[in-house]
Amino acid sequence: METGFNAGKAVRVSSFDLIDIYRVYTDKFKTNSIHFFFQDNLTRENVTKNALLPAVMRRGSRTYPTLRDISMELESLYGASFDCGVTKKGERHIIHFYTEFLSRQYVPDGTDTFAAGLDLLFDIVTRPALVNGRFNEEYLAQEKENLRIRIESRVNDKMQYSVDRCLEEVCRNEPYEIYDYGFVEDLAGISADELTQHYQNMLETFPMQVYLVGSITDKETDRLSEMLSGLARKNIISLGNGFTIKKETEPRHVTETMNVTQGKLCLGYRTNTAPDSEDFPALMVCNGILGGGIHSKLFRNVREKARLAYYAYSRLEKFKGLMVVSSGIDIGNKQKALGIIEQQLDDMTKGNITDYELEATVKSIETGVKSMTDSQINIVDFYLSQTISGTNDDFSTVIEKAKKVTKDEITAAARRIVLDTIYFLTAAGSPDR
Repeated sequence: METGFNAGKAVRVSSFDLIDIYRVYTDKFKTNSIHFFFQDNLTRENVTKNALLPAVMRRGSRTYPTLRDISMELESLYGASFDCGVTKKGERHIIHFYTEFLSRQYVPDGTDTFAAGLDLLFDIVTRPALVNGRFNEEYLAQEKENLRIRIESRVNDKMQYSVDRCLEEVCRNEPYEIYDYGFVEDLAGISADELTQHYQNMLETFPMQVYLVGSITDKETDRLSEMLSGLARKNIISLGNGFTIKKETEPRHVTETMNVTQGKLCLGYRTNTAPDSEDFPALMVCNGILGGGIHSKLFRNVREKARLAYYAYSRLEKFKGLMVVSSGIDIGNKQKALGIIEQQLDDMTKGNITDYELEATVKSIETGVKSMTDSQINIVDFYLSQTISGTNDDFSTVIEKAKKVTKDEITAAARRIVLDTIYFLTAAGSPDR
């Protein structure tokens, strides 16, 4: 089934042993892709091992024991690609493996690229290169060092770092405060034996979602189902959703110092609107009006009119029920900027929303949603997010719901939003510490 812009709709074609297989049929692309997702609860115990695992697994499999072997196989498939990694959505930690390859109808010699791509991906995921029954010690040491560098370098992107730290402070003492890539201090204690056991736990106990995107046939889908049905699955874990309601709170002020010349002022909020709620489209539009583009209140009033910010925007973390306002300011302008930022949301709670703001926001949402359909990765991420949220929207219905939102519904959504944390990244010794 196609949407109005030929993106395809995710249809669950098979489900067994808490492995759900979805097909997104579309002829929009000349490539097909296969995506494996393993989901875990976000915990201190597992987060660093989860982050380390795909980094070690990508180094080789039983059939393709080195990176060079994998690269040569990908090249033989007309420049196919493979990648893997981790992310968090709400309080779920997700390990992702995928391959993208030329669709068979565009292959000049008739090579079965789906079968070859699936075999490669399946081999990497289910038959990793082991030495004496455990992961290669040399690979493990190298990937531990790479992960250490990645964790420590998160401070280099001050804009993203400040947003992450703000939301971590909002969710202090909750699983969401845990960084996606784990903890440097936990790396030393992870042995090859322990990581190999964790790999077995992932394969056996983590709920799994598989997405097939492109011109995938029933026969190809059946082949994948047959291969996955051979996995030994037991004691499948239960996943939480992490959404939290918090309606009454005194805002906390958190200040962090670094060697910076531009302050990063972030405000973290609880939205108190669940992603599967009928009120969520109103929250989505509310966020867009507040800080979703050049038409937004933050951009026009904080950046352009008051000239207090180099940038100012807002975004949602819908799974956890969070919103963050992020701005880059001159350090001495903190209090002025804070006052004007808070005024924008306060105006929305009073219904001060213009027709222009509403119309421009809905148009921006429509453009953004449609642009997601230009990438198979984004299409899959969209549908995976639907699964995690417990919703069943496609790209068209998201747009339709946004267009139906009224000013009164937006005002109601704004009134449910509660400020939790004011985070400021500033220079050491500055007067606004």
